[in-house]
Amino acid sequence: MFLTACGSSPQDEGSEGAGNAEDTETKKTLRIVTDAAYAPMEYQDKGEVVGFDIDFIKAVAKEAGYEVNVEHVGWDPIFVEIESKRADLAVSSITINDDRKQSYDFSHPYFQSTNKILVPEGSDIKSAEDLKGKKVAVQNGTTGQAAMDALLGKNSPDIKKFEDNNLAIMEMESGGAAAVVADNMVVEEYAKNNPDKNLTVIEDSAFDSEFYGVLFPKGSELVGEFNDAINAVLENGTYTEIYKKWFGNEPNIDVLKEQQ
Repeated sequence: MFLTACGSSPQDEGSEGAGNAEDTETKKTLRIVTDAAYAPMEYQDKGEVVGFDIDFIKAVAKEAGYEVNVEHVGWDPIFVEIESKRADLAVSSITINDDRKQSYDFSHPYFQSTNKILVPEGSDIKSAEDLKGKKVAVQNGTTGQAAMDALLGKNSPDIKKFEDNNLAIMEMESGGAAAVVADNMVVEEYAKNNPDKNLTVIEDSAFDSEFYGVLFPKGSELVGEFNDAINAVLENGTYTEIYKKWFGNEPNIDVLKEQQ
């Protein structure tokens, strides 16, 4: 189930006479893991992992002087791969929270998000309060699940947990759940791309804003380099260019910097 590390050895320095070590030294290729089932943030297109997060991390790694190898491993394996240090870092719409900080290191925040509710058009669900007494589908181990644990009670039989959001949405569409709770970009993108399914996205102030960060093994020496590179792409226009490509509007860079 879990993939072993590959391509993580530093490349050889240049041959004698090719220049000094500072000029010829190259940094290693980093193994990055993700759960590519979270469009538009990360997903698979013709066998290639693409999305906002992927463009972002490639730009940051380039700024830091690294090559990257991005691998889809699934959601739960991400954390196993990072904790065991079989991967150098992970990018997968991972919310920064105190619980995760106990086991992992995070970069500066690079994306602001919030949970929203996805329901069929005409649903009597109009707010988070209306979810009480209803079956709600979520992706296991996400802040969507945490929000439902807080609202409906931890281990509530009304919370239906799935390996990814695609399966959660399929459960709702088949009538097995009344709603899906997930990050706003995911449910908004799904509703937009599937107009024939007549879905509605509901925003509720009960869900707090959250911020995504790049995930590293505890004590990773890469964190400082990547924080510097993240600030560079925020300031030089690269982040804005990538954000507009995927979402069509301007990002709020000030709110990201305030979180630092």
